[in-house]
Amino acid sequence: MLGSQLSLGLGLVSASDALLALAAHSPDHSPHRSGEPYRRAISGIYARLAATYRALLGAAPARHAVAEAEPYADAAALAEDLDVLHRSLVANGSGALARGRLRHLRRAVKVFGFHLAPIDLRQNSDVHERTVAELLEVARPGTAYAAHDEAGRCALLLEELATARPLASPHVRYSDETEGELAIFRAARRAHLRYGTGAIRNCIISKTDDVSDLLELAVLLKEAGLLRPLEHALDVNLVPLFETIGDLENAAGVMERLFALPIYRVLLASHAHTQEVMLGYSDSNKDGGFLSSGWALYKAEGELVEVFARHGVRLRLFHGRGGSVGRGGGPSYQAILAQPEGAVQGQIRLTEQGEVIGAKYGNPEVGRRNLEVLVAATLETSLRPAEVAPTPPAFLEAMQALSDAAFAAYRGLVYETDGFERYFWESTVISEIAALNIGSRPASRKKSTAIEDLRAIPWVFSWSQCRVMLPGWYGFGSAVRSFLAAHPKDGLALLQRMHRDWSFFATLLSNIDMVLAKTDLAIASRYAALVKDAALREAIFGRIRTEHQATVEALLAITGQRELLDGNPLLKRSIRNRFPYLDPLNHVQVELLRRHRDSDGNEGGAIDGRIRNGIHISINGIAAGLRNSG
Repeated sequence: MLGSQLSLGLGLVSASDALLALAAHSPDHSPHRSGEPYRRAISGIYARLAATYRALLGAAPARHAVAEAEPYADAAALAEDLDVLHRSLVANGSGALARGRLRHLRRAVKVFGFHLAPIDLRQNSDVHERTVAELLEVARPGTAYAAHDEAGRCALLLEELATARPLASPHVRYSDETEGELAIFRAARRAHLRYGTGAIRNCIISKTDDVSDLLELAVLLKEAGLLRPLEHALDVNLVPLFETIGDLENAAGVMERLFALPIYRVLLASHAHTQEVMLGYSDSNKDGGFLSSGWALYKAEGELVEVFARHGVRLRLFHGRGGSVGRGGGPSYQAILAQPEGAVQGQIRLTEQGEVIGAKYGNPEVGRRNLEVLVAATLETSLRPAEVAPTPPAFLEAMQALSDAAFAAYRGLVYETDGFERYFWESTVISEIAALNIGSRPASRKKSTAIEDLRAIPWVFSWSQCRVMLPGWYGFGSAVRSFLAAHPKDGLALLQRMHRDWSFFATLLSNIDMVLAKTDLAIASRYAALVKDAALREAIFGRIRTEHQATVEALLAITGQRELLDGNPLLKRSIRNRFPYLDPLNHVQVELLRRHRDSDGNEGGAIDGRIRNGIHISINGIAAGLRNSG
């Protein structure tokens, strides 16, 4: 197709020396194209692409090349040949042709290379720890890696990183877990050699809580040849993921100690002194509630900015946001603008998950619009004037007090109330979500019903389905009530000023406003009725009702609104129009849940199957109606 567009002859246009050289090296020697250097060059490019296709996939492409040619070593070599075409066209009066299919092809090569979509590797730090411990114990019996403190672990790991000698032996049979981890990294190395380093760029360490977690991954990468100490080469980014409230509070200290290691700074130089850090919204919310999670993330970002600036390292933050407000969701534009000063340095990375992907990118025009919004917010935040006044200390102190009170209220209900775990499993669809296998991973990390072991996605999703939306607002009402009790004279005025002058606080309240508008305690009471213990039901749902009322009152008092979403009339109208169709689904779902649980599978396969299918359909319908619920 490109060759048919670029049929320019030398009798009409000129061509650069580089383009003529590219045409001269082409295996296309047809006399019919002797005066068409662009076509000949494109034939040569395609011949090399066809050879690359055969080399990578072991099969012939659908369209045969004019002759055999040498395959491309990497996608960068292909991009350079296309750049030769582009520069020649622009320099010789044919710039309009360079803006057609050629521009799209050059962009596709830049984005997709030979690998199509890049992937990240991600594993829990505990798995890396067990794998490294086994490798060390086999290679150096008596090491007892797990028994060492942090300093001892780092010393052992740094000793291994200083040498190219591998730990793993092909003559030793390791545990299935260790063999599996090594196989993954070796497969990543093969992917790099075959498709280029763009195929796998990042290795993310879940539950990072100290420097040894990053060094353990570095040792495993060395085993696969993805880290080569003698060459000072690191082929992937080591990305710590700080998830819980405690981990977020320690994030800056961990990176400070990491940057103090000379060997790591040498490796970082191969990545243009840029370090990516991932922040977990979901688990921090489940750990401490919406308000405390948001504040912990904000503080962690500010502290990381200071540490990175001090060490001369460029920070790239990776925000692990979900679709729901309880997992960091909400309007992306406002979320980016609410980042601390210096946290967005011309680049930002974030996740889009669940039904949000279809809603934002299912339509090309809508997808383009969402990408434009992200780019605009990133540019606007990065180009803030340097002389912008810092956040007033009074705002920071007030936010810390609110966070502490909200944390206590949230933990008091979720983790310190007897029977709460039972209430949650009986009053929500969590059991059906786990049984229906509609998620990408099991609902719990372990075979238990403990809240601590439950994954954040089903936790938030279950509260959304029953219209409580608890992870998106619980604790705020108690926090404001406590703050106003401690500051009876000027407390409310200070909170109102924070809402007016501080984008971070305004975004928090905007998200709470949206979540509260989607909460319906009347419907939620029907789900609560599924709890068999009446005393437990009344005790916990009564607390939820009281906190909900306090949160609505606090929000309206601070924002000055008469009703929820007065400040966002478009969303208010959208919700008002959707809920007459959504609410009946909740009532149907409650009845299906009651029948399913009462039958305990005894109604017969066909009937019970229809009930389970109905529950599944209702879950999808409610999620679609609520939109950002997962």
